[in-house]
Amino acid sequence: MSVPGPLSGITVIDLSRILAGPYCTMLMAELGARVIKVETPKTGDDARHYGPFLKGKSAYFMSINRGKESIALNLKAEEDREIFEKLLETADVIVENFRPGTMEKLGYGWETLHARYPKLIYAAASGFGHSGPDSLRPAYDMVVQGMGGIMSITGTPGGPPVRIGMSIGDIGAGLYTTVGVNAALYHRAQTGEATKVDIGMFDCQLALLENAILRYFLSGKPPGPLGVRHPNIAPFEAFDTADGKIIIAAGNDSLYVKLMEALGRPELAKAAKYLTNDLRLQSMEALKGDIETVLKTKSMAHWIKVLDEAGVPAGPINNVGQAIESPQAKARNMVITTEDPVAGTVKLVGNPIKMSGFADPATRKPAPELDADRERILKSLGTG
Repeated sequence: MSVPGPLSGITVIDLSRILAGPYCTMLMAELGARVIKVETPKTGDDARHYGPFLKGKSAYFMSINRGKESIALNLKAEEDREIFEKLLETADVIVENFRPGTMEKLGYGWETLHARYPKLIYAAASGFGHSGPDSLRPAYDMVVQGMGGIMSITGTPGGPPVRIGMSIGDIGAGLYTTVGVNAALYHRAQTGEATKVDIGMFDCQLALLENAILRYFLSGKPPGPLGVRHPNIAPFEAFDTADGKIIIAAGNDSLYVKLMEALGRPELAKAAKYLTNDLRLQSMEALKGDIETVLKTKSMAHWIKVLDEAGVPAGPINNVGQAIESPQAKARNMVITTEDPVAGTVKLVGNPIKMSGFADPATRKPAPELDADRERILKSLGTG
């Protein structure tokens, strides 16, 4: 019988707002944790006021905060501080994404909380982490995309800097925070010791750069943008067909041979200048021309079918609608719904973490109204 998730029984106090922290806590809620979102009275999470809006409600907020509970507390007011501290007594994890020093000013920094609640895991996601010369600098997603180098390798050669088309700064930090928290939960289960998880968005951007940094260390030269071409593998990019572009990713010599056989050009698999990946990289423009000469004779659909049958990784360049409406996305339950009391039925992206023995329902609990769960939370604390 399926149960809600592997984190069932874990309680998370979520002080975070906007995207990085809330994305982490949404994933934890999806994995079965109880997430209590502590928000500023009257205004709540800033994301409640970000568009797009659906019947006057922020769809942005709904997409990142589904399945959570909400209580509004002023952490500078004594009565609300008492409630907050009772919450901490029952919690396993606290997540915040304030600028470093903010929690200390409130009297709830790591050292203070660890002394009072020794089993409480403390997770902080900030622009630059809790150490280093940039620690106190404010940051949003685009700031760290720029500072972290990722914009310098995105786009086309010679073109202007390009922001990645989603908030990779925030989402990357949210994902790494989730990984850190789950590791801390395991560590606590093994040793009884709670730890602080300190995540910097800037650090996460560096970690996500993977082989771009490796190439810099090896060559001493910072890499630039390559459009849709892979920097180290060929052929591995977008190619023109008769009616549009397709991606072909021949990631090794065997796949390259299969590609040339599928294209009806087996002699190109044996051509001296294309025999190895390094040689193909050196002759990429010529190789691309040879491949496109064949591809332009027929449609995208034709070549994708041919390459699929040959076992060569290939696919179309879908727009967002085509991707989310695809049979594969639907078969994997990547389109779920929530029933919001005001907005009605809302379609959202599902949970990509599929685990045997745990539920992956087609419907999820909606994001909470501000302070919607106050009475129930206070009652569970014995103060209602």
